[in-house]
Amino acid sequence: MADGVTIFYPATCVIDAEVEIAPDTIVEPYVQLLGKTRIGTACRVRSYSVIRDSKIGDGVIIRTGCVMEESRVSAGAVIGPYSHLRPGSEIGEGAHVGNFVETKKIKLGKGSKANHLTYLGDATVGARANIGAGTITCNYDGERKYPTAIEDEVFIGSGNMLVAPVRIGRGSYTAAGSTITEDVPPESLAIGRGRQVNKQGWARELKKRREQSKK
Repeated sequence: MADGVTIFYPATCVIDAEVEIAPDTIVEPYVQLLGKTRIGTACRVRSYSVIRDSKIGDGVIIRTGCVMEESRVSAGAVIGPYSHLRPGSEIGEGAHVGNFVETKKIKLGKGSKANHLTYLGDATVGARANIGAGTITCNYDGERKYPTAIEDEVFIGSGNMLVAPVRIGRGSYTAAGSTITEDVPPESLAIGRGRQVNKQGWARELKKRREQSKK
């Protein structure tokens, strides 16, 4: 604190002896900084975050309730709230990892975003990619782990299942609700979902059958 780190309510925080924090960083109440964690200058670590053996670059914002272990976060990235960075996570410069996103053994490229309800494991994501809400890299078949590669400037639609091993080519799109099981060529649109069928009157007939069964 004497060297320029602001710690709100220090009595509520746990900061291990080997932790290093650069000047102009702010640590809010009820934060745990453990192991050999390194935090750069002009960062903000918001309340209830737990960070162990990780390296945080300059100007990083770590929002409320994040858990991070053996991970690296580059300058200007935004993490959280409520993100879980498991060991081997590498978050690129200016990238965003948002609400209830879990990562493991991943490289998320510069300026890429995974903002909502997503699991990224054993994956490489290029620069300026957007990972839609509810995306899952299906990396485990019960015996082995497999990689997913998402190249630069890819747009992954919401609710996608990416069944590894699979590669999404540069500049491609995947449609919302798709299950992607094959490689996608660059600058393509991949659609992997069943066609919608509307059965008119189905709900009305179901209600009638239920009412008749009660008689």
